[in-house]
Amino acid sequence: MAGARPNFMKIAPIWRASRMHPGVVCRIIHTGQHYDLEMSGAFFDDLDLPMPDFNLEAGSGSHAVQTAKIMTAFEEICQREMPDWVVVVGDVNSTLACSIVAKKLLIRVAHVEAGLRSFDTTMPEEINRMVTDSISDRFFVTEESGERNLLAEGKPVERIHVVGNVMIDNLLHQVGLLEQEDNGRFPTAALKRECTPFCFLTLHRPSNVDERDTFEGIAAALNEIAAEQPILFPVHPRTSKMMAQFDIRLSTRIHLLPPLGFRESLFLWKDADVVLTDSGGLQEETTAMHVPCVTIRENTERPVTVSMGSNILAGIRQDSIVEAYRSARQRGKSGTVPPYWDGKAAERIWDVLLKVH
Repeated sequence: MAGARPNFMKIAPIWRASRMHPGVVCRIIHTGQHYDLEMSGAFFDDLDLPMPDFNLEAGSGSHAVQTAKIMTAFEEICQREMPDWVVVVGDVNSTLACSIVAKKLLIRVAHVEAGLRSFDTTMPEEINRMVTDSISDRFFVTEESGERNLLAEGKPVERIHVVGNVMIDNLLHQVGLLEQEDNGRFPTAALKRECTPFCFLTLHRPSNVDERDTFEGIAAALNEIAAEQPILFPVHPRTSKMMAQFDIRLSTRIHLLPPLGFRESLFLWKDADVVLTDSGGLQEETTAMHVPCVTIRENTERPVTVSMGSNILAGIRQDSIVEAYRSARQRGKSGTVPPYWDGKAAERIWDVLLKVH
């Protein structure tokens, strides 16, 4: 099950690993939660992933409307296909909706990236994580904090499996492909050469871009950073909309780019002096590549990226963001990679699923 762009990056390694087991048949379901983010054939080719077997075309709407659309459409597929397992990843509305449907039809649910907690229930993702974990049958955990959280919530230890991080599986796979390609083909190749050294930015969380004062403070920090170093910024559609609505003015040294495919995005950020982000996935990926990362949030559900990795949690105030950027730039490549972030998490997931009767 996948519904948003990062979800497909997570299921790609699981699907690829399934091909090592002839008795396994996977059906990929795209809920259509993010229907407008260039989900083209090229996007799936980029991930070495086939086009989905089903597209529920849920589209946009409030959390309740979107979740209801996904549940209704997914129920029909489950009743027809009656799978042995429904595997959900991450923490989006699709994760929650499909877990509930499967569980009520007595289909076993496996949650990949289980146990992550920000302890901030104002985040919709935190609600999705908590509810999904409350009904899952197997918990596939990326890091030690996830295991601790699940045990503290009373989950049976025998159902918790620390397998590593499928995002890192995908990352290492993509790095290998990138090394074999002519990177000059990317439209951003010339800009990268021109701007080096540079920062790379992603910004899309509602808590950061949907409130004028917060967004203006973050923009002021970015403009201050851009005075020291150019920033390459693929702009999320939501962020673009709010920039226009709030009349957010960014420095001309912040280069606004369209949404990029995974590989072109990786081509840029892997060589950045600092990555500035509010993305959970990039916190993990930069840690795996030892790229300095500044997370523009008050909390993170991925604390290992701070305790072991190259990530600094900056908050959302102008002064704290700039201070974190300067600190990250000064310390450069640093941190260690957490256990099992070795590109083999998906293989470990199948080792578990195939042994469970």
